[in-house]
Amino acid sequence: MKRLGLNRGGYQGETIHIENTLRETLALAYQHGWNVQSLTASPTLELPVLTRPPSDRSLWAPRIYISSGIHGDEPAGPLALRELLRQNLFPPQAWLWACPCLNPTGFHRNSRTSADGVDLNRDYRHGATPEVRSHIAWLRTLPMFDLALCLHEDWEAAGFYVYELNPANLPSLAPSILRAVEDVCPIDRSPVIDGREAHNGLIRPKLDPAARPEWPEAFFLVQHKTRLSYTLEAPSDFDLQVRTAALTQGAAAAVRSLLAHEPPPACDDGTQPPP
Repeated sequence: MKRLGLNRGGYQGETIHIENTLRETLALAYQHGWNVQSLTASPTLELPVLTRPPSDRSLWAPRIYISSGIHGDEPAGPLALRELLRQNLFPPQAWLWACPCLNPTGFHRNSRTSADGVDLNRDYRHGATPEVRSHIAWLRTLPMFDLALCLHEDWEAAGFYVYELNPANLPSLAPSILRAVEDVCPIDRSPVIDGREAHNGLIRPKLDPAARPEWPEAFFLVQHKTRLSYTLEAPSDFDLQVRTAALTQGAAAAVRSLLAHEPPPACDDGTQPPP
Protein backbone atom coordinates (compact mmCIF):
# COMPACT_ATOMS: atom_id res chain seq x y z
CA MET A 1 0.00 0.00 0.00
CA LYS A 2 1.69 3.20 -1.21
CA ARG A 3 1.11 6.92 -1.01
CA LEU A 4 -0.37 8.41 -4.17
CA GLY A 5 2.06 11.32 -4.30
CA LEU A 6 -0.69 13.78 -5.24
CA ASN A 7 -0.60 16.17 -2.30
CA ARG A 8 1.64 19.14 -2.95
CA GLY A 9 1.07 22.13 -0.70
CA GLY A 10 -2.34 20.81 0.33
CA TYR A 11 -4.90 18.17 -0.44
CA GLN A 12 -5.07 17.36 -4.16
CA GLY A 13 -6.95 14.07 -4.07
CA GLU A 14 -10.45 12.85 -4.75
CA THR A 15 -13.45 14.96 -3.73
CA ILE A 16 -17.05 14.10 -2.87
CA HIS A 17 -20.46 15.64 -3.54
CA ILE A 18 -21.37 16.52 0.02
CA GLU A 19 -25.13 16.89 -0.57
CA ASN A 20 -25.35 13.37 -2.04
CA THR A 21 -23.26 11.96 0.80
CA LEU A 22 -25.44 13.64 3.42
CA ARG A 23 -28.63 12.51 1.69
CA GLU A 24 -27.42 8.89 1.87
CA THR A 25 -26.24 9.34 5.47
CA LEU A 26 -29.59 10.70 6.65
CA ALA A 27 -31.48 7.92 4.86
CA LEU A 28 -29.34 5.33 6.67
CA ALA A 29 -29.86 7.15 9.96
CA TYR A 30 -33.67 6.97 9.57
CA GLN A 31 -33.37 3.30 8.64
CA HIS A 32 -31.48 2.48 11.83
CA GLY A 33 -33.67 4.41 14.26
CA TRP A 34 -31.83 7.73 14.56
CA ASN A 35 -33.61 11.05 15.02
CA VAL A 36 -32.58 13.67 12.48
CA GLN A 37 -32.56 17.40 13.19
CA SER A 38 -30.99 20.48 11.63
CA LEU A 39 -29.15 23.34 13.27
CA THR A 40 -29.79 26.68 11.59
CA ALA A 41 -26.38 28.29 11.29
CA SER A 42 -27.69 31.03 8.99
CA PRO A 43 -30.75 31.65 6.80
CA THR A 44 -29.04 29.67 4.03
CA LEU A 45 -27.08 27.07 5.99
CA GLU A 46 -28.42 24.05 7.90
CA LEU A 47 -26.19 21.57 9.75
CA PRO A 48 -27.68 18.08 10.23
CA VAL A 49 -27.33 16.45 13.65
CA LEU A 50 -28.30 12.90 14.58
CA THR A 51 -29.44 11.39 17.88
CA ARG A 52 -30.18 7.78 18.76
CA PRO A 53 -31.43 6.63 22.17
CA PRO A 54 -30.53 3.13 23.37
CA SER A 55 -32.78 0.30 22.24
CA ASP A 56 -31.53 -1.97 25.05
CA ARG A 57 -31.76 -0.17 28.39
CA SER A 58 -30.99 -3.22 30.51
CA LEU A 59 -27.26 -2.55 30.17
CA TRP A 60 -24.93 0.33 30.96
CA ALA A 61 -25.75 3.06 28.43
CA PRO A 62 -22.52 4.79 27.38
CA ARG A 63 -22.90 8.25 25.86
CA ILE A 64 -20.96 8.58 22.62
CA TYR A 65 -20.47 11.59 20.35
CA ILE A 66 -18.92 11.54 16.87
CA SER A 67 -18.31 14.33 14.35
CA SER A 68 -16.88 14.67 10.87
CA GLY A 69 -16.56 17.09 8.00
CA ILE A 70 -15.24 20.17 9.79
CA HIS A 71 -12.62 20.57 7.05
CA GLY A 72 -13.89 20.56 3.49
CA ASP A 73 -10.73 18.98 2.09
CA GLU A 74 -11.10 15.86 4.27
CA PRO A 75 -13.73 13.73 2.51
CA ALA A 76 -13.02 10.45 4.32
CA GLY A 77 -14.70 11.61 7.54
CA PRO A 78 -18.26 12.02 6.19
CA LEU A 79 -17.81 8.82 4.16
CA ALA A 80 -16.70 6.93 7.28
CA LEU A 81 -19.69 8.14 9.29
CA ARG A 82 -21.94 7.05 6.44
CA GLU A 83 -20.25 3.63 6.50
CA LEU A 84 -20.62 3.31 10.28
CA LEU A 85 -24.34 3.88 9.80
CA ARG A 86 -24.54 1.54 6.80
CA GLN A 87 -22.98 -1.30 8.79
CA ASN A 88 -24.89 -0.29 11.94
CA LEU A 89 -21.69 -0.57 13.99
CA PHE A 90 -22.96 1.34 17.02
CA PRO A 91 -24.01 -0.72 20.08
CA PRO A 92 -27.75 -0.91 20.81
CA GLN A 93 -27.34 0.10 24.48
CA ALA A 94 -25.54 3.39 23.72
CA TRP A 95 -26.83 6.94 23.67
CA LEU A 96 -25.46 8.39 20.41
CA TRP A 97 -25.03 11.86 18.96
CA ALA A 98 -23.45 12.52 15.55
CA CYS A 99 -22.60 15.48 13.33
CA PRO A 100 -22.05 14.16 9.79
CA CYS A 101 -20.76 17.43 8.32
CA LEU A 102 -19.88 20.58 10.27
CA ASN A 103 -18.55 22.55 7.27
CA PRO A 104 -20.63 21.83 4.15
CA THR A 105 -19.56 25.03 2.38
CA GLY A 106 -15.93 23.96 2.63
CA PHE A 107 -16.69 20.84 0.62
CA HIS A 108 -18.10 22.95 -2.20
CA ARG A 109 -14.62 24.51 -2.51
CA ASN A 110 -12.51 21.47 -1.54
CA SER A 111 -11.11 23.77 1.13
CA ARG A 112 -10.09 23.36 4.75
CA THR A 113 -11.93 26.58 5.51
CA SER A 114 -15.57 27.58 5.25
CA ALA A 115 -16.98 29.74 2.46
CA ASP A 116 -16.00 32.74 4.61
CA GLY A 117 -12.37 31.59 4.66
CA VAL A 118 -12.37 30.55 8.33
CA ASP A 119 -10.90 27.37 9.78
CA LEU A 120 -13.87 26.34 11.90
CA ASN A 121 -11.68 23.95 13.87
CA ARG A 122 -9.93 26.91 15.45
CA ASP A 123 -13.09 28.76 16.51
CA TYR A 124 -14.29 26.73 19.50
CA ARG A 125 -12.97 29.11 22.13
CA HIS A 126 -14.65 32.25 20.86
CA GLY A 127 -17.42 30.97 18.57
CA ALA A 128 -17.15 33.77 16.05
CA THR A 129 -18.62 31.82 13.12
CA PRO A 130 -22.31 30.96 12.74
CA GLU A 131 -21.49 27.28 12.15
CA VAL A 132 -19.56 26.95 15.41
CA ARG A 133 -21.98 29.11 17.42
CA SER A 134 -24.92 26.92 16.45
CA HIS A 135 -22.92 23.75 17.08
CA ILE A 136 -21.80 24.88 20.55
CA ALA A 137 -25.34 25.92 21.46
CA TRP A 138 -26.57 22.43 20.56
CA LEU A 139 -23.72 20.71 22.42
CA ARG A 140 -24.58 22.66 25.57
CA THR A 141 -28.06 21.10 25.59
CA LEU A 142 -26.60 17.58 25.74
CA PRO A 143 -25.36 15.55 28.72
CA MET A 144 -21.72 14.74 29.33
CA PHE A 145 -20.25 12.13 26.97
CA ASP A 146 -18.28 9.05 27.95
CA LEU A 147 -16.45 9.26 24.62
CA ALA A 148 -16.01 11.85 21.87
CA LEU A 149 -14.60 11.00 18.44
CA CYS A 150 -13.60 13.55 15.78
CA LEU A 151 -12.87 12.15 12.30
CA HIS A 152 -10.16 13.95 10.35
CA GLU A 153 -7.48 13.63 7.68
CA ASP A 154 -3.92 14.97 7.40
CA TRP A 155 -2.67 15.65 3.88
CA GLU A 156 0.98 15.50 4.98
CA ALA A 157 0.85 12.34 7.11
CA ALA A 158 2.81 9.19 6.26
CA GLY A 159 0.11 7.05 7.86
CA PHE A 160 -2.79 7.00 10.29
CA TYR A 161 -2.41 8.51 13.76
CA VAL A 162 -4.57 9.55 16.67
CA TYR A 163 -4.66 12.37 19.26
CA GLU A 164 -5.77 11.36 22.72
CA LEU A 165 -7.10 13.90 25.23
CA ASN A 166 -7.52 12.03 28.50
CA PRO A 167 -7.03 14.41 31.45
CA ALA A 168 -8.63 12.01 33.94
CA ASN A 169 -6.29 9.16 32.94
CA LEU A 170 -9.16 6.84 32.06
CA PRO A 171 -8.29 3.52 30.38
CA SER A 172 -6.85 4.38 26.99
CA LEU A 173 -8.72 3.25 23.89
CA ALA A 174 -5.83 4.19 21.58
CA PRO A 175 -4.18 0.73 21.41
CA SER A 176 -7.46 -0.81 20.23
CA ILE A 177 -7.95 1.96 17.66
CA LEU A 178 -4.46 1.57 16.21
CA ARG A 179 -4.62 -2.24 16.12
CA ALA A 180 -7.89 -2.14 14.19
CA VAL A 181 -6.64 0.47 11.72
CA GLU A 182 -3.36 -1.36 11.08
CA ASP A 183 -5.31 -4.06 9.21
CA VAL A 184 -6.50 -1.58 6.58
CA CYS A 185 -4.06 1.36 6.57
CA PRO A 186 -0.40 2.02 7.47
CA ILE A 187 0.28 3.63 10.85
CA ASP A 188 2.53 6.69 11.00
CA ARG A 189 5.32 5.63 13.36
CA SER A 190 7.32 8.84 13.08
CA PRO A 191 8.70 10.12 16.42
CA VAL A 192 7.31 13.58 15.61
CA ILE A 193 3.95 14.08 13.87
CA ASP A 194 2.37 17.44 13.17
CA GLY A 195 5.16 19.02 15.20
CA ARG A 196 4.33 16.97 18.31
CA GLU A 197 6.02 14.04 20.00
CA ALA A 198 4.41 10.76 18.97
CA HIS A 199 4.80 7.09 19.80
CA ASN A 200 3.70 4.48 17.23
CA GLY A 201 0.90 6.62 15.87
CA LEU A 202 -0.30 8.08 19.18
CA ILE A 203 -0.02 11.70 20.27
CA ARG A 204 -0.89 12.68 23.82
CA PRO A 205 -0.48 16.47 23.76
CA LYS A 206 0.19 18.40 26.93
CA LEU A 207 -3.12 20.12 27.27
CA ASP A 208 -3.49 23.65 28.57
CA PRO A 209 -6.49 25.09 26.75
CA ALA A 210 -6.35 28.26 28.83
CA ALA A 211 -3.02 29.08 27.22
CA ARG A 212 -4.28 28.54 23.68
CA PRO A 213 -5.96 31.48 21.94
CA GLU A 214 -7.70 29.21 19.42
CA TRP A 215 -9.50 25.97 20.24
CA PRO A 216 -10.27 23.02 17.99
CA GLU A 217 -13.51 21.16 18.54
CA ALA A 218 -11.68 18.52 20.61
CA PHE A 219 -10.52 21.18 23.11
CA PHE A 220 -14.07 22.43 23.63
CA LEU A 221 -15.29 18.87 24.08
CA VAL A 222 -12.69 17.91 26.67
CA GLN A 223 -13.23 21.17 28.56
CA HIS A 224 -17.02 21.04 28.63
CA LYS A 225 -18.49 17.72 27.44
CA THR A 226 -16.19 14.74 28.07
CA ARG A 227 -13.05 13.49 29.79
CA LEU A 228 -12.06 11.22 26.90
CA SER A 229 -11.63 12.52 23.37
CA TYR A 230 -9.94 11.05 20.29
CA THR A 231 -9.14 12.81 17.04
CA LEU A 232 -8.58 10.19 14.35
CA GLU A 233 -6.32 11.34 11.51
CA ALA A 234 -6.29 9.37 8.25
CA PRO A 235 -3.41 9.97 5.79
CA SER A 236 -5.03 11.76 2.85
CA ASP A 237 -2.26 10.96 0.33
CA PHE A 238 -3.58 7.40 0.27
CA ASP A 239 -6.57 6.11 -1.68
CA LEU A 240 -9.89 7.49 -0.43
CA GLN A 241 -11.23 3.99 0.15
CA VAL A 242 -8.26 3.22 2.42
CA ARG A 243 -8.72 6.41 4.43
CA THR A 244 -12.45 5.82 4.80
CA ALA A 245 -11.83 2.26 6.01
CA ALA A 246 -9.21 3.51 8.49
CA LEU A 247 -11.60 6.00 10.09
CA THR A 248 -14.48 3.51 10.06
CA GLN A 249 -12.45 0.76 11.69
CA GLY A 250 -10.81 3.14 14.16
CA ALA A 251 -14.10 4.62 15.34
CA ALA A 252 -15.76 1.22 15.63
CA ALA A 253 -12.79 -0.11 17.63
CA ALA A 254 -12.94 2.85 20.01
CA VAL A 255 -16.59 2.14 20.74
CA ARG A 256 -15.97 -1.60 21.23
CA SER A 257 -13.07 -0.87 23.55
CA LEU A 258 -15.14 1.56 25.61
CA LEU A 259 -17.81 -1.08 26.14
CA ALA A 260 -15.19 -3.69 27.06
CA HIS A 261 -14.11 -1.65 30.09
CA GLU A 262 -16.05 -1.21 33.27
CA PRO A 263 -18.17 1.95 33.18
CA PRO A 264 -15.80 4.87 33.80
CA PRO A 265 -16.13 7.11 36.87
CA ALA A 266 -19.07 9.47 36.50
CA CYS A 267 -18.13 12.84 35.09
CA ASP A 268 -21.66 14.17 34.97
CA ASP A 269 -22.67 17.82 34.95
CA GLY A 270 -25.95 17.00 36.66
CA THR A 271 -27.86 16.43 33.44
CA GLN A 272 -29.07 13.10 32.14
CA PRO A 273 -30.16 11.92 28.70
CA PRO A 274 -33.87 12.33 28.13
CA PRO A 275 -35.98 9.28 29.02
